[in-house]
Amino acid sequence: MLKIATIIGFTFFTGCAAFAQSADSLLKTITDTSLVKVLNPTFKSTRIVLSHSTETQKKHDLDLRIRHHFGDIGGEFGGGHTLYGLDVASDLFIGLDYGITDKLTVSIGRSKHDELYNGFLKYKILTQGGGKSGNMPLNLTVLAQMAWITRAPFATTEFTTYANRFSYFIQPIFSRKITQRISLQVAPAVLLRKNTTEAEDPENLFSIGFAGRAKITKRLSFVADYTLVNGINRPTDLTQKFYNPLGVGLEIETGGHVFSFNFMNSEFITENSFIPNTKKSWKHGGVRFGFTISRNFTVFKSKDKDIQSKIY
Repeated sequence: MLKIATIIGFTFFTGCAAFAQSADSLLKTITDTSLVKVLNPTFKSTRIVLSHSTETQKKHDLDLRIRHHFGDIGGEFGGGHTLYGLDVASDLFIGLDYGITDKLTVSIGRSKHDELYNGFLKYKILTQGGGKSGNMPLNLTVLAQMAWITRAPFATTEFTTYANRFSYFIQPIFSRKITQRISLQVAPAVLLRKNTTEAEDPENLFSIGFAGRAKITKRLSFVADYTLVNGINRPTDLTQKFYNPLGVGLEIETGGHVFSFNFMNSEFITENSFIPNTKKSWKHGGVRFGFTISRNFTVFKSKDKDIQSKIY
């Protein structure tokens, strides 16, 4: 599996290089490189389906985000008796993201699963088309997230110390806008935790995420992401069967709102939960419907029209 991840990553950057010359020629015709960042973002939202994108909140913008994952559409726990999963909520999330600067976002949120509170810092280090000469070939954003399980333990031995309730997720995210309609992303990550299901399951869990966006119309895009977890440093013969998270969806922009309608095999929403704990498979009816509602508020409205919200 690690070889497959390497091949996919190599293919991604090879594709980036193939389009670099034409894309950079276009960027060089625009003198204001800060305007390039605003008018041509790589992704519409700070999230894709399950994964984070390289985008950050604009300065003083507050994003109220509500996410919902329903139950299995098919399989043993789906079908008509649960209205194909709509009777069941596997996870709910509500969170606030705030842009301290155009490059730095701070967030806090809460999930139904594990009564999980999470907070993160997200900082954009590189912006495609930026730099002194305006020829930066890609975006680079770093995500650092902490999660806190607040539910009661299922067994007296589950949390041997209170520190075991905390987990930490660190991820550099690389992306590139290949054309005006196509964007791609790759994101290696490590999850640091103590609360594992069995001794053979590593506490430091590595993963590699892949994602993309295809713009269909001015307001509608197709998005997808896949996170490779099994086969990197996690054994494939654990007692509990785990699967790699895969999600696809449609992203609809309506001015101040962004709606996402998604299908995924992950029951859970935050990285600290869905990366280590996806137990459903697309092949066995473990696909579920989910949606995201994102409402953006400008806390301090800028007088500069160039940095106000636009449709991309």
